[in-house]
Amino acid sequence: MFLFAGLLKLQHIFRLTTDNYKLEVRVVKRIANASDANAFLHHLESKERETLKYVVLDCSADTARTIIVNHVRDIYMGRRNYHFLLTSLVMDEYLNSQVLEFGAINVTGFRILQPLSPDFTSFVPAWRALDPHRWPGAGTQYISAESALMLDVAKVALDAFGRLLRRNPDIFRNNFRRGEVYNNGSRGIDCRRAPVLPWEHGERIANIFKKTHIPGLTGNISFDELGYRSNFSIDVVEMTVNSEMVKIAEWSDKTNLTIVPPIRKRVPESQVILENKTYIVTSILEEPYLMHKKTELGVQLEGNERYEGYCKDLADLIAENLKFGYVLKLVNDSNYGGLDPNSPVGWNGMVGELIAKEADMAIAPLTITSARERVIDFTKPFMSLGISIMIKKPMKKKPGVFSFMNPLSKEIWMCIIFAYVGVSVVLFLVSRFSPREWRIEEALTNDFSLYNSLWFSLGAFMQQGCDICPRSIGGRIVGSVWWFFTLIIISSYTANLAAFLTVERMVTPINSADDLAKQTEVEYGTLRFSSTQEFFKRSKITVYARMWEFMNSRKHVFMSSYEEGIRRVRESKGKYAFLMESTKNDYINERQPCDTMKVGRNLDAKGYGVATPLGSNLRDQLNLAVLSLKEKGDLARLENKWWYDRSECRNGDTKESSQNELTLSNVAGCFYILIGGLVLAMLVALLEFCYKARLEAVRSKMSICEAMASKVRLSITGDTERTRPFLPTEPLVSSEGLCEQVNYHTMV
Repeated sequence: MFLFAGLLKLQHIFRLTTDNYKLEVRVVKRIANASDANAFLHHLESKERETLKYVVLDCSADTARTIIVNHVRDIYMGRRNYHFLLTSLVMDEYLNSQVLEFGAINVTGFRILQPLSPDFTSFVPAWRALDPHRWPGAGTQYISAESALMLDVAKVALDAFGRLLRRNPDIFRNNFRRGEVYNNGSRGIDCRRAPVLPWEHGERIANIFKKTHIPGLTGNISFDELGYRSNFSIDVVEMTVNSEMVKIAEWSDKTNLTIVPPIRKRVPESQVILENKTYIVTSILEEPYLMHKKTELGVQLEGNERYEGYCKDLADLIAENLKFGYVLKLVNDSNYGGLDPNSPVGWNGMVGELIAKEADMAIAPLTITSARERVIDFTKPFMSLGISIMIKKPMKKKPGVFSFMNPLSKEIWMCIIFAYVGVSVVLFLVSRFSPREWRIEEALTNDFSLYNSLWFSLGAFMQQGCDICPRSIGGRIVGSVWWFFTLIIISSYTANLAAFLTVERMVTPINSADDLAKQTEVEYGTLRFSSTQEFFKRSKITVYARMWEFMNSRKHVFMSSYEEGIRRVRESKGKYAFLMESTKNDYINERQPCDTMKVGRNLDAKGYGVATPLGSNLRDQLNLAVLSLKEKGDLARLENKWWYDRSECRNGDTKESSQNELTLSNVAGCFYILIGGLVLAMLVALLEFCYKARLEAVRSKMSICEAMASKVRLSITGDTERTRPFLPTEPLVSSEGLCEQVNYHTMV
């Protein structure tokens, strides 16, 4: 029967939407309970996320109420793009009390209760005084439509039987004996017997009921000739995010549907004025937003002066702007605000205190989210932020001993060496085959031996020149192209040398979220059960989805607190990156030991806002104050004050930015080459000395020690007389030609 009635309603809806409103009924779902309905809504949300959805719930009042409550409590489902139409009598103060704190959005339904009637207002105190354990649903100022209808039914029965008793007392005397009903002298009424024997006084009692005309909790109670209720009205009401139940239309059996202008609560002008009032401001201890002020030993601070920080200064500026006083109190459970089934209001932290009206506003690093926006109000953001990446600051790459070679790559240096050898060999061959390079002195000589060719090429490369110069055309062509080559190479080297010697570079292995996603060596994670974790979990962007798969497969990367995550970054030696809010990241990077840094851009955008209870009169004034402070630059000044002006890493940064002089480590390699060259020259000279001494000893027929002693004496004193017996009597003419002879005669 109920299924048949539902199909008739569905057929009527099809006809109305097609003929009158041209709306398309896209999905019809038969549900068995509230869980089926909420699962179906989740399915719709996953398929069509942003489209406006009209949902008609044709079910019992209890099922509809459960569906609505579950929907608005679901942080991923209670969105403004849903509009519910309830066909049952669910819209009552009881439903209002359940969902108002969660911000019921776009719910339209029917209300049979008359909350402004005298019967209703007089009944509520008695209903509130009842014991809820004995009378389920009682003990509060709210009453459901079902309870009100049952009370009206009892009131109608008492009224009808009272009138019947006054008119015909014999009926009760003969038919109601010792709590039992009699019919025609027989005890009880057997409905299973066929044909059913009607009650002898049933028609009379039915006529008594039809003549009922009394007021009730659901309005006027009267019946027509057929026993249907008549002369009553049903209100069409809606619930929105910023208001309670508002009557938008009225239906009655006499006038049908009548549209009425919605009457919303008007805020008295006296409540808008904030001057000379004191409000309670809740906040949370979090550096640098709010901290205990450090004082000298024995000094006791009281009131708001016990605290300092960004949020304390912001509260002072807002209070000064709006000319009101405030009392700053810390949140009781040290939480920002999340869903909590154990809380009386369903939320904990600062959000819960605002819902419970324990505080007038919250000035803290409280992120504006859609879930929180449904239960409290936020001003415009006073600070913008996003998810950022924190890594351990890599060690600065000190220039090595041979850092002066860094301006040119190893490949270029190798090519230069091969070019040097090749040019020297070509110059030697060209000079050997060119007649212009040969000359006759005491013997036929050529200045460009292989030894001298290497010396000429080296001198040209070092831009120092040489005593010999090619005279042939081929030799001069070789010299010209070699000089041009060395000009370009030396100029390029000199241009890059300053940058490589004066800048200490930091090589970071991770520079963006893409770098994190493409590797597995550096682990990364977020704060557990945080909005950052939820961002990656729900993200549809490929990079972020891949990062979530990586993190979800390694549960140990999720941290239970910011302090734990920062400590792991510092102790992991660059093998862990922490994904956190950018403002916290910037602040930690300015704190000792100054070993962390932020890399890449923010992955999303969100903001901190001043929060107030839902529908509070303070919101508009606070919003204007925040915008005014932002326009005047006060918010930027506060951020610089608590983030950068108090930086503990400023000295190191200044040293890094101002360093432009060279240190010994920059050019130590040059000294090593100089010392090595000197030592090599001494070794070569020593070997040559020993070799010549040995030749002298053989020629003069003396011991090698005597020959070496004579040469040492000659080298020190320059006295050739005492060493003449040991000198050769004939000149030594070797393959090296005239130079050897000249040197020999000169020594003699």
